[in-house]
Amino acid sequence: MTDRYASYDKLLIERPADGILKITFNKRESYNSVDKDTHTQLTNIWRDIDADPSVRAVVVTGAGRAFSAGGDFGLIEEIIADPQARMRTWKEARDLVYNIINCNKVIISAINGPAVGAGLVVALLADISIAGKAARIVDGHTRLGVAAGDAACIIWPLLCGMAKAKYYLLSCKPLGGEEAERIGLVSMCVEDDKLQDVAMNVAKEMAAGAQSAIRWTKYALNNWLRMAGPTFDTSTALEILGFTGAEAQEGLASHKEKRKPVFPKDCPI
Repeated sequence: MTDRYASYDKLLIERPADGILKITFNKRESYNSVDKDTHTQLTNIWRDIDADPSVRAVVVTGAGRAFSAGGDFGLIEEIIADPQARMRTWKEARDLVYNIINCNKVIISAINGPAVGAGLVVALLADISIAGKAARIVDGHTRLGVAAGDAACIIWPLLCGMAKAKYYLLSCKPLGGEEAERIGLVSMCVEDDKLQDVAMNVAKEMAAGAQSAIRWTKYALNNWLRMAGPTFDTSTALEILGFTGAEAQEGLASHKEKRKPVFPKDCPI
């Protein structure tokens, strides 16, 4: 591996074929949860990929039985307790989304098992998203007691429509791979044992294609997402604001104690 990616030690970086970079969430013991350092690396890597002339397509997946379980408890606790950590995470959450949108290489996600939080950002913002039937896509923000930030408001309504987006983002209901494909949330759903091969074949096809034509097409299409920038910025700011309140504290406690949350009944909004 070149020195360009040497600092990304929280992610497994491989070159499985000419022109293809593979990124794997690689923390199997916690279903590939995202800690502070992983979040930072996941945010920054897209700039290096954009500038790397040897990469023409990217595959993102998770090791073992999960794509990514999202932010770990340590990261969430720090966001709740430390104002500086909140501001750092806010900036990274914004940059993660915009860096993926602006990365000029084709990104393919191979969604195996649970996909939540920052991992779900990559899974759904990928140019081509491929889910296995065992995929379990969950936007869990409101269950945690914060607004649906990350990439929720910028991408869900565009992919599956406002009615479906509101239902799943407000309720935190999980979607399997087949249902995600049916409503248009992912590009396709395949058998779990075929997932990695299909993703790699798509990556090879993209890497062999006319690069300027493919990249310009991606850039033009992603202007739909850039136009939704103010909506995204608002949602992420409100998510971070929510971490200062009692709902987030109860949401985190209920996750750690593996029980249903009991949120305060009064609401100042």
